[in-house]
Amino acid sequence: MAAPSKYETTADAVLAAVGGPGNVESVTHCATRLRFRLKDAAAADRARVEQAPGVITVVESGGQFQVVIGNTVNKVYEALTRNGDLSTSSDGGSGGGVMARIIDLVTSIFTPFLWVLAGAGLLKALLAVVAEVSPGAAATTTYEIFFVAADGVFQFLPFFLAITAAKKFKANQWVSVAIAAALVYSDTVAVVAGPDGADVTLSAFVAGGGELTFLGIPVVLISYLQGVIPIILAVYAQSKVEALANRVLPDAIRNFVAPMITLAVVVPATFLAIGPAADYLGQGLSWVVNSLWSLSPVVGGALLGAGWQIFVIFGLHWGLVPLFVQDISMQGYSLLTGPLFAAVLAQGAAAAAVAIKTKNSDLRGVAGPAALSGILAGITEPAIYGVTLRLKKPFVYACIGGAVGGAIAAAGGSAAEGFVVPGGISIAATIGVGSFAMQLIGTGTAMVIAFVLTLTLGFTDIPQQAAPEAGTPEGAGTDGGPARVLAPVAGTAVPLGEVADKVFSSGALGTGVGLVPSDGHVVAPVSGLVVSAMPHAYGLRGDDGVEVLVHVGIDTVKLDGRGFSPAVRQGERVAAGQPLVDVDLAVLRSAGYDPTTVVLVTNSAAYAAVALTTGAVAAGDLLVTVEPATVPA
Repeated sequence: MAAPSKYETTADAVLAAVGGPGNVESVTHCATRLRFRLKDAAAADRARVEQAPGVITVVESGGQFQVVIGNTVNKVYEALTRNGDLSTSSDGGSGGGVMARIIDLVTSIFTPFLWVLAGAGLLKALLAVVAEVSPGAAATTTYEIFFVAADGVFQFLPFFLAITAAKKFKANQWVSVAIAAALVYSDTVAVVAGPDGADVTLSAFVAGGGELTFLGIPVVLISYLQGVIPIILAVYAQSKVEALANRVLPDAIRNFVAPMITLAVVVPATFLAIGPAADYLGQGLSWVVNSLWSLSPVVGGALLGAGWQIFVIFGLHWGLVPLFVQDISMQGYSLLTGPLFAAVLAQGAAAAAVAIKTKNSDLRGVAGPAALSGILAGITEPAIYGVTLRLKKPFVYACIGGAVGGAIAAAGGSAAEGFVVPGGISIAATIGVGSFAMQLIGTGTAMVIAFVLTLTLGFTDIPQQAAPEAGTPEGAGTDGGPARVLAPVAGTAVPLGEVADKVFSSGALGTGVGLVPSDGHVVAPVSGLVVSAMPHAYGLRGDDGVEVLVHVGIDTVKLDGRGFSPAVRQGERVAAGQPLVDVDLAVLRSAGYDPTTVVLVTNSAAYAAVALTTGAVAAGDLLVTVEPATVPA
C-alpha cells in the first residue's frame, strides 16, 4: 500500500484535531483556507490543528473554524473530502448571526470556482497589455480566441453559480444548470421572428419594440449573461419548489416529474419577478457603493487599503466579494478593487524586509517565499500569519503603506477589469480603467513605505532556538531534564477524569489536570511562546519543549469573550507567572458555565512519565512534571 501523501497526512491530522468526521457539519475551502462549520466548536483542539503539518494558523470567525493552509489548500481539501466522508455544503441553518450567515453563504457559493475566475481574469489582464502594446495584434482572430477563453467564464457566470448555489441550498444541481441555461437562452439563441421575419433572440426582439408576455402578463426582460443575484435567488426558489415536489410525488414518477414541475414553475417565475427584482437589487447595491465612493475616493481608498488585510484575517473580506462581482458584471470593473493591490503588495514588501533584517534563519526561510507569494501572486496568508502579524509591527507598517497607496490609486480612479486576485502580475488588469500610472505609483508607494518602515523602525526579532540534541524526542526539553508546568491559577487541582467535558477528560488531547479556581487571575504556566490565544484558551510552547493548553472554563467559547480580559496575544513570548488573562468568575457562573480550568500537556506522548499534582495549589506552584523519554542516538 502506498504511503499517504503529505496532503493526506495534513487532512487526517486536521480532521482528528477538529473532533473527527462526526463533529463536522460541513467544510468548504477558499483560496488558502479550509472553512469548517462544526457541530461543537469546543471539541476542536485549536493548538493541535495549528501543529498539524502544513497548517499555518487557525482563525475562528463568522461562525467558521478556518484552517489556513496556503496555496495547497485545494489538495488538502480533496484529501479531506475523499477520506473523511464529509458534507461539503452547509444546511443553511440558523446558527450564527446575520453577518456569519452572509459570509457562510458567500464563501460556499463563490469560493469553489474562485481560482478559475482569477485565472480567467489574469488572462484578460495579459490581453489588455497586448492590446496596449500592439493594437494590431488585438485586431487578429488569434487575439479574439484568447479573449473568448478569458471572457467565457464571466459571460456564462450563471452556470458556475447555479452549480455551487445548488450545493449550498441542497437542490438538484442539474436542474439548476437547466434553469441557468434557460435564463441565458434569451440572449444567445434566435427563437422568435423579428420585424423583418428573421428569427432573433428574445433580447433583440424586445429591443426592436416587440412585446414579451407570459400568459398575458408583461415580462420585463433583462440580460442574464454575467448575472449574479438572479440565478442565486432562482436556485433558492428551485430548492423550495423541488423539495415540495419530491415530498408529494410518488416514487414511480418523482425522478422525471419533479424536474419538469420545477422548471415549469421556476423559469417563468424568474422571468416575471425574481430576475427583474434581483436586477434592481443589484443595481441598487452598485449605485449605493459607487455613490458613497464618489463622495471621497481618497478616503475610501485609504480605508480599504489599510483595512483589507485586517478583513482577510477574520474572513470578512468575503462580504465584499459579491459587490465586486456585481459591479464587474454590470460595468466591467469595480472601483473597490483599485486600492487592494497596494494593501496586498505592502504585506509582501514588509515580509521581504523581515527576510533581510531578521537574524533568525528559520524566520528568514519563511519570510522569503512568503514575500514572493504575496508580491507576485497576491497570496498573503503565508506572509501575514507566518511573518508580519506574528511580529506585529511589520503588519502595522504594511497597513500604513496600504492606506497611503490605496488613497493614491483611488484618486486616479483605478480599478481592475474582471475579477482578479490582486498581485504583481494581475495589476495589468487595471490598465483600462482610470489612471494606470496612479495605480503603479500608489502600489509602489505602499511597498516602499512598508519595506522602509520595517527595515528602519524594526521589530522584535524571534530568537534562534537551538536544535534538539540526539537522544531527545521532538517536543521534549533540550537539556534532557524534566519539564515543569506551574499552576496557572489558584484553586483546587482535580484529576482530569473528573472534568465535565469528555473531550478533555478522555485524555484525547493530552494528559493534565482540572483546576477549580478560587480567583480569576490566570498566569503563564511555562516560559515560552504563545502559539494560540483566545479569550478563554491559551496554547503555549515552553522553552524546554513542553506544549501546554490552558482552557478556562467548560464550553466558555460561547461567551464570545465576555468576562475575559486577555493580557497576551498570539506570537508573544511570556515568562512563567506572567499574566495571561483576568477572568470575571461571577460572569461565568451567572451565565451557567463551569469555571474549571483545564491544564493539558498536549505533547505528553513525547514523554516517558507525567507526574500530576492534586489538591489545593497557589498560582505558580508546581502542577505537572514530565520526564523526557530518551531515544538512542
